[in-house]
Amino acid sequence: MTRDEAAASVGISRKLAAFHLDKLVDAGLLRAHYGSPGGVRRVGRAPKVYEPSGADVRVSIPQRGHGLLASILLDAVRGQKAGESGREAALRAAGERGRALGAAESRPVRGGRLGAERALTRAAEILERHGFEPDRESPGRLRLRNCPFHPMAGDDPELVCGVNHAFLSGVVEGLGASSIEATLAPHSGYCCVEFGARGAE
Repeated sequence: MTRDEAAASVGISRKLAAFHLDKLVDAGLLRAHYGSPGGVRRVGRAPKVYEPSGADVRVSIPQRGHGLLASILLDAVRGQKAGESGREAALRAAGERGRALGAAESRPVRGGRLGAERALTRAAEILERHGFEPDRESPGRLRLRNCPFHPMAGDDPELVCGVNHAFLSGVVEGLGASSIEATLAPHSGYCCVEFGARGAE
């Protein structure tokens, strides 16, 4: 599609269409070259032609992590051990993935121990980037306003919530945050997992 064609299709000026098309090229969503769309040659300079770049783009509001869930389940299938059930393999794979993420995000701590409040803050920072929408309104507790695995959790809550819990427990372990724990605590409007000080009522 040329700039003129894009402008005409959405009812804006050619200049504005060119601005937005070039922004999409900069973002890697479109490719641009000079040529004759449809193979039709015209007199004068060949117009700039835009086409999809082939990038895989997905937008979800709220954020979903079906790719992460699928990747964990693939790891489970590929790495299932003799005598291990599919569910056990999925929980193990989820824990391993969470520990790897937590370890990659861990930082040296003065005194060698991450206290509960600081650990909850660190967990919230990580989970914010992964679409869980952490909520620190209650002191000493971290709830998650979004489940990236929804609506898959509705299809099989025991499995999917179990995988989520194992993954988030692994994140805590990988961070070295022994002062907090992830627990299954389903609440309407929240993810099924929440965080609090270890051993707290």
